[in-house]
Amino acid sequence: MSRKFDTVLDGGDYFEGVRWHDDRWYASDALRGIVFAVDEAGVREDLMQVEALCSGLGFMPDGSLVVVSMKDRLLLRRHLDGTVSTHADLSAVSPHWINDMIVDAQGRSWVGTIGFAIAEGADPTPGELFRVDPDGSVTVAARDLWCPNGVVVTGDGATLIVAESFAGRLTAFTIGADGTLSERRVLAAFGPTPEPAGAQEMLGAVEVAPDGLAIDSQDHVWVSDAANQRFVRVSPAGEIVDEIEHPDGTNVYSCALGGADGHRFLMAAADGFFEAIQGVQGTAQLTATSVEVPV
Repeated sequence: MSRKFDTVLDGGDYFEGVRWHDDRWYASDALRGIVFAVDEAGVREDLMQVEALCSGLGFMPDGSLVVVSMKDRLLLRRHLDGTVSTHADLSAVSPHWINDMIVDAQGRSWVGTIGFAIAEGADPTPGELFRVDPDGSVTVAARDLWCPNGVVVTGDGATLIVAESFAGRLTAFTIGADGTLSERRVLAAFGPTPEPAGAQEMLGAVEVAPDGLAIDSQDHVWVSDAANQRFVRVSPAGEIVDEIEHPDGTNVYSCALGGADGHRFLMAAADGFFEAIQGVQGTAQLTATSVEVPV
């Protein structure tokens, strides 16, 4: 049976941080600095402008929206009345852009850093994963991750999984009651870890370049494969058990599960991140399909 795809939105520059919340999809048009929501009918509402560019999104227990402000390394919080405040300042602990993020059920934000000056063409170096507690305090949760990117937490709240984009792997940690991460292990290794080199060389050397993540009700992780224009579903044993190719063969960077029935799978695609930061505009799109296992 052929898979059906629906275009939700197109014409963006580079979509990131896609999420489902309160009957709408949320996303960042990262390089335009626009955070917006769009319903399943394609009706869009722009929510805020982020001058320092935006990426990861998450929702606090009270429903307020937390937004990564990339270049100035802030977490912004859009309250239910539409006002915006600074939730946390990570500039003292992260010299480089921060990127993707989730907020867990306890209101803790898990934030990755790109780890190097990517916009200036620097070679990749390992970076950190940060934990921001509900009061805005910042802790380095894990070090020496090769571009910690998409993050998910298992349904029982006990395990955090993070994509290491330039290492071609998913890394897992046990989450302690106080938010401390321990028992670091490789959940899935997509081929040998590439030798340190330039960004495009390292991405070209991995079999899967894991970017944005989504997790379903069976604790299988959907991985945006930025190297191969597809999404792969990875089991808790670290095996690829399914895949969805982008219908137009476009590069993919973020994904989310949601929809009214929980079975909709949203895909964020664009011609490329490096192309976007060099000024290529208008190629980003959000496309939805259905999957068997819901969120």
